[in-house]
Amino acid sequence: MKASNNKEEEPHFVKRDKFAITAEYKQWFADIKSRLRNSQIKAAIKVNSTLLEFYWSLGRDIVKMKAEQAWGSGVLQQLSFDLRDEFPGMKGLSYTNLRYAAQWFRFYTSDDESICQQLVGELSMPQKFALVPWGHHIEIMAKSKTVNEALFYINEVIAGNWSRATLMNMQKASLYEKRGKAQTNFNDKLPQPQDELAQEILKDPYNFDFLTLRKPYNEHMLEEALEHNIRRFLLELGTGFAYVGSQMELRMPGGTSYFPDMVFYHTKLKCYVVLELKVVEFEPEFAGKLNFYVSAADHLLKDDNDNPSIGLLVCKSKNETVVKWAFEGIDRPLGIATYELDEVLKKTLAEKLPSIEDIENAIEE
Repeated sequence: MKASNNKEEEPHFVKRDKFAITAEYKQWFADIKSRLRNSQIKAAIKVNSTLLEFYWSLGRDIVKMKAEQAWGSGVLQQLSFDLRDEFPGMKGLSYTNLRYAAQWFRFYTSDDESICQQLVGELSMPQKFALVPWGHHIEIMAKSKTVNEALFYINEVIAGNWSRATLMNMQKASLYEKRGKAQTNFNDKLPQPQDELAQEILKDPYNFDFLTLRKPYNEHMLEEALEHNIRRFLLELGTGFAYVGSQMELRMPGGTSYFPDMVFYHTKLKCYVVLELKVVEFEPEFAGKLNFYVSAADHLLKDDNDNPSIGLLVCKSKNETVVKWAFEGIDRPLGIATYELDEVLKKTLAEKLPSIEDIENAIEE
């Protein structure tokens, strides 16, 4: 083969114009990237809002005009066919979506829910609905027993920027039923409305099924597993928790050191949260140790702009009376909750195989 004399056809590095990456350029690029991303988000929200308003108005028409009674049970199928024929390139006009639109409007405007009248006013779509994708709305409507439950998940989706998969996981874990169920002394130890807000962020039980732990396991193994899955753990804790650290050494005069399991900062409560883990049933002395750690957080971490620190102890199980009595004499706000975990039993190969007696018994049978 004849060699080419054209150097452009040979392997080579393409020369670029001179360019120096400076700190100023990096900052400028970061600013442009941020503005572009914000514009994309705004555009997506606008598109989502327009689509949702269409579904809401369509659902309102179907319900208020009693379309199925007026034109027959097949009216939505025909309407879907006509719309897709008129707008062939537009998505979201399937019979299923039209049916969901009617169910969606009917769910939030039912006569037996007094909150509905406050929510929808003159039957217009609530503004916050525009911040939640249509697929999320379908999941929320389908799996919520009440409007209050649906609104709870809508608010959580907005606050936590949940994906649809995250929403479904939280619904499966019954977050609505668990939220605010931890046993606390917040009513006595925190001012209003901080006590109600703090109570609302805690739940019972916490679901640790995202961990894979073999039995038996200890507190260190549980804490280490949660650290390795910190993003999933933060999601389970709920919106507002920011991870500060674990086993932060608290050195006291005289050289004695203490190590609280985990420390978080809650952005909504504006306070530090000290978390202790126990793989056993709650014991009264646990409250005293946690009280000490919360005091340390107030003295060493909290500043003038922060609210009082709170403590959260998550244990294997608890007796409500024991917890109640343990709270007596405690001067810091504490909460006690339990956790759920599908434990993986550690079996050796010998344990998995049937014994000789089992085999003989099976033969005799």
